[in-house]
Amino acid sequence: DIAAAVTDASARFDHVFTSGGVGPTHDDITMAAISRGFGTTVMRHPELEAKVRGYWKDQLADANLRLADVPDGAELVYGPDPASKIWPVVCYRNVYILPGVLALLGRKFVEIRDRFRSEPVTAARLYLDIEEGELAPHLDAVVAAHPSVRVGSYPRFAERDFRVLATLEGPIAGEVGAAFEALALRLGARVVRREEPHRVG
Repeated sequence: DIAAAVTDASARFDHVFTSGGVGPTHDDITMAAISRGFGTTVMRHPELEAKVRGYWKDQLADANLRLADVPDGAELVYGPDPASKIWPVVCYRNVYILPGVLALLGRKFVEIRDRFRSEPVTAARLYLDIEEGELAPHLDAVVAAHPSVRVGSYPRFAERDFRVLATLEGPIAGEVGAAFEALALRLGARVVRREEPHRVG
């Protein structure tokens, strides 16, 4: 089941994260399952083995060496925290193999999260007292004039002071700002509230 689920997710998504099953006991089968799913074998990584031996020294139990077993071809991902120099995250292709203990899982993800950051964008919002049908041609005009800006329209039914939330996002601050001002100018008094362009991400 693990082999099938991981390989299916790997084919459909940019990044896959597993949690648990990476310890020294009989039920820790994640490494073997991922290896099977991708048609490779489990190998004892010499760098990890040295770390395991160094950590336990003369208290090492043979079973602890299973912590050095990874899918053949896996990458060891180190983060900025000194603790990650002891226990890196194992990555095979686009699958990040994380521990199941929540405290360790959280710490390991923090270590690798910079890999998944997208470029920051500039975002802005206009809160509008207008129906979407009437708004549509104004949005069309702004989208045509500013193709690098993503424009969204979201009707609201529970709020009393506005009926549509219009969002504008893009990688170029000046373009988002120009699209924002153009839409606000076209709608005039229909703009109930403005959330000025700002960087996010």
